[in-house]
Order: sequence, then structure tokens, then C-alpha cells
Amino acid sequence: MLIEIENLKKQYSSGDLVTKVLHGISFNIDFGEFVSIMGPSGSGKSTLMHILGLLDRSTSGVYKLEGRDVSSLNDDQLASFRNDKIGFVFQAFNLLPKTTVLENVILPLTYSDNKRNMKERASKVLESVGLGHRLNYYTNQISGGEKQRVAIARALVNSPSVIFADEPTGNLDSKSGAQVMEILQKLNDAGNTIILVTHETATAEHAKRIIKIKDGIIISDEPVANRRFIENGILVK
Repeated sequence: MLIEIENLKKQYSSGDLVTKVLHGISFNIDFGEFVSIMGPSGSGKSTLMHILGLLDRSTSGVYKLEGRDVSSLNDDQLASFRNDKIGFVFQAFNLLPKTTVLENVILPLTYSDNKRNMKERASKVLESVGLGHRLNYYTNQISGGEKQRVAIARALVNSPSVIFADEPTGNLDSKSGAQVMEILQKLNDAGNTIILVTHETATAEHAKRIIKIKDGIIISDEPVANRRFIENGILVK
């Protein structure tokens, strides 16, 4: 099992004020799944993604990633584990300015234990998302859709166990958004585990399973009956 969480809770404290965000979340995600975590603004879905992505810690509960209880890791161990095991794709792209496409994708490799052939590895993964011709372009010289594909390449370059995509089409036009979702579906078809966080039903239905969250609790966890599928940038079903 890739991800196991049990009775996960999260609250934030500021003086005497306590804000409870997650109220006992439990589910498992296996290797190779494509899961959407869906909910309205304020539902707790982003907080949950940050905990699953090792960007934040839960207040209580159990979270195991590849069988390892992450609560036992210190901050340095968490950072190393996150770099090796997890890839992120964010709505705002989060690319480094004044650097090339290739340099953005190489960056995670500089923090890994395996620094061999970094340029070649980064170039290969950029080619796989259709950006082999953009290696030496600066990030301010490419379109929004291309920026998101750079972000996907950066997420892939360390061969992570799971890729988290947080509203990956939120800043894109419909055509570019379709291209990004097609790439994510193809990555899943190739065996990559994808966890998609979104508030939009149409986006969530590109996955194979939807976990719906409202007010910090799971209200449903079901397979997608009529999955949306994109081929050559076109919705075919």
C-alpha cells in the first residue's frame, strides 16, 4: 500500500483560538491509482494534500507512506523523503523566474542522492511532455500550458512514488487544460500514482476514483462511473 491514513486530524491554534480543519480522515491509496480529492473552498482538501505531501504535519492520527510512519521523521528527513518520493504540480506553476526550462527541471535532482547525468535526465523527461524544443527558453518566454508541462516534468524527474496535482488546470484555458489532463492520464496509464486536488467535478472525473471532503470529513469515496478521457487534446468520453 502506498498511502495509509487513519483518523487524521488537523487543527491550528492562535492564542486561545483553535481552528479545527480535519476531523478524523481515514483512507488508503494503492500504487498506480488515479484519485481525485474533491471539495469546495474551505473543505480541508488543500490542508490534507499538504499533510500527504509532507509539507505539513497532522495534529494527530496515523500517516504511513510506503509503510513508513512519517510522524517519526524529523524536518531534514521529511525534506529528503519528500524530494525522493513526491512530485508536485501546483496551480500557480511555482517555476523559478529568470531561469531556463531545463534548469527548473534539473533543480530537484540537485537535492537528491543521485546527481548523475542530471542534464540528460531532465532533457528526457521534458521531451516526454512535448517540450524538447523549449529546453533553453526562459520561463517568461513560454505559455501557461507549457509552464504547467514544465511543472509536470519537474515533478517526474526524480521518479517519485506519487504525484500531487493541486488544481493543475486552474490558471489555464480549456485547450491547455485538456493537454495537461491528457498528460496526467497517460502518466497514470504508465503506472504513475496521481492524486488530483480540485473543486471542479469535470476535472475530478478524469480520475478513476473520487474522495469527496466537506467540512473536514469524508462524505464519499467512490470509483468514477463515467470517467472523462482525453485523447489528442479532445474529450472522447
